[in-house]
Amino acid sequence: MIIGTVTEPGDGESRVALTPDSVKRLRHLGANVEIESGAGNRSGYSDADYEQAGAEIQGDRHELLGKANLMLQVQPPTVDDLHRRRDRGIQIGFLNLFEAHPRVTEMAERNLSGISMELIPRITRAQKMDALSSQANLAGYVSVIVAAERLNKIFPMMMTAAGTIAPARVFVIGAGVAGLQAIATAKRLGARVDAYDTRPEVEEQVKSVGGRFVKIDLGETGQTKDGYAKALSEEQIRQQRETMKEICAQADVVITTAQVFGRRAPVLVTEPMLEAMKPGSVVVDLAVESGGNVEGIVRDEVVDRNGVQLVGYANLPGRVPAHASQMYAANLVALIEEFWNADTRTFVIDPSDEIMKSCLITHEGDIVNERFKNL
Repeated sequence: MIIGTVTEPGDGESRVALTPDSVKRLRHLGANVEIESGAGNRSGYSDADYEQAGAEIQGDRHELLGKANLMLQVQPPTVDDLHRRRDRGIQIGFLNLFEAHPRVTEMAERNLSGISMELIPRITRAQKMDALSSQANLAGYVSVIVAAERLNKIFPMMMTAAGTIAPARVFVIGAGVAGLQAIATAKRLGARVDAYDTRPEVEEQVKSVGGRFVKIDLGETGQTKDGYAKALSEEQIRQQRETMKEICAQADVVITTAQVFGRRAPVLVTEPMLEAMKPGSVVVDLAVESGGNVEGIVRDEVVDRNGVQLVGYANLPGRVPAHASQMYAANLVALIEEFWNADTRTFVIDPSDEIMKSCLITHEGDIVNERFKNL
């Protein structure tokens, strides 16, 4: 079986789906691995590194797309690339569920089995395959580094001969994987960190990484079976915004991470909240790719709003591509190992398996995932 990966299309993606270490693991399974020449350059991995790990370097992208049985990518494939894929091939990667419909239709028509890494279920058996969590972890870290670079203050408290410098105040909205990492990183840099989440059960997790949990009595809230916060009612949103406005007014940095799976991200930081913030403050929106949590945020731009910087960088994990690629490749290899047949040395799709049933989108010429059809 030939497992391949190619250079990610466009200039906005610096990650690569396979690293030399992951190639070694696939070669140990008995797979043949082919890498498009230059695919790892933006992540710091050279063609020589891949060759040393046992991969074959392919100079012709179209030829590799046509011969690979299993193609691994980070971003969704282009329709043009899908046209060049072999019949009954397998495509694994992020599909971008908000924009994937043309590609999904194309994969079904091309008789490709498409597996979406966004839909890996959050169960114990699949933890090592959870690419959303691994990349969100890095996004949380990078969000703090970006904020620290743009803030006109330092994060830690300092006692100097010129006086005492108070620590920066950071407010993290959303205490999922990205939020918890943002809290921990900001705390390590010396900031005072407040955090809020609609799920009261995450209070202990916030405290465990050094944050102070902000309590807002919203009545009945909770989370979905996948661990995402449930959407709030209009009255709950109003109560939430009143309290958050007060905290935003005191904050030097606000980091938003709240997303509702399969839907547009909720708007949490409104114009009145931004107006209450001090000039020089920084807001980083991790949900910008699904619409954004902040009013006025612009994807891949920094907007100055009366002295408050609104940072809308997409793909924050791509700003640390070496480790982001390392983690993502490990997720992919874990998935392959789970469904690898050692006798035939092939990746076997079992639509009845709990993991595969969740993440398999197209198979045998049809769209088979009911959850995706609903999206």
